[in-house]
Formats: sequence, C-alpha cells, structure tokens
Amino acid sequence: MRRAWVVEDNDPNFELVEFLLAEAGWAVERARDAAEFSALLTREPPELVLLDMNLPDAAGLDLLADLRRRADLARVPVLAITAHAMRGDRERFLAAGCDGYLSKPIDTATFVRTIEESVARRGP
Repeated sequence: MRRAWVVEDNDPNFELVEFLLAEAGWAVERARDAAEFSALLTREPPELVLLDMNLPDAAGLDLLADLRRRADLARVPVLAITAHAMRGDRERFLAAGCDGYLSKPIDTATFVRTIEESVARRGP
C-alpha cells in the first residue's frame, strides 16, 4: 500500500482527503501542525505529501522548504492544499516547489486524478 502524509489542521478537510486517498489505495498519516509534521519527518518517507498552506503555527511553504532540504524527501511529490484560490496562487505554490495544487473546497471528482498525475510526473 502506498503511503501519504497529509498535513491538515481542519478535521472535516482531513477526513475527506483520508477517505478519498484510502479509496484509491493509500495509507494516510496525519500531521495537524508543525510539531506533528516534525514527528513525521522521523518516519520512513512517504510516496506523497499533501500540505495545507495555512497551518495555525507555520506557513506551508516553510514546511515545503524543510522537505526539499532533506535528501530522503526531496523527490517526494508535494501537493499544496489550500483555500488560497486567487489569481496567481496556483502559480506561486508551483514556483515555490509544489508538484501540484488542490484548492479548497476539494473537488472530489478530480482529486485522485490530480494526485496520480502529480506522482507520475515526479517519477521514482
């Protein structure tokens, strides 16, 4: 089973993401904030990270930078999950190093396809 880390502080959003990922064959580990995210960094690397860009105690882009600095995590696809859906937000997150962008509310019809495409683009 493929493993994903989901960094999301909102319970209903996490529950939806977890359900959609589980239906697609992913095991999910969750972090609600930067401290829990740091604990995830001690575990075996996942095949995917879904990263909320607005956490209560950290900016998602700072956590993205932490991931990209680590050799064991640098190639893991990271998708931004965010309520930032203004013109230019998608481009800003992609330019910062995200491999994909999912706006909230989550579009359940395209969620899994977007993830699979991002994982395939990143490659092994």
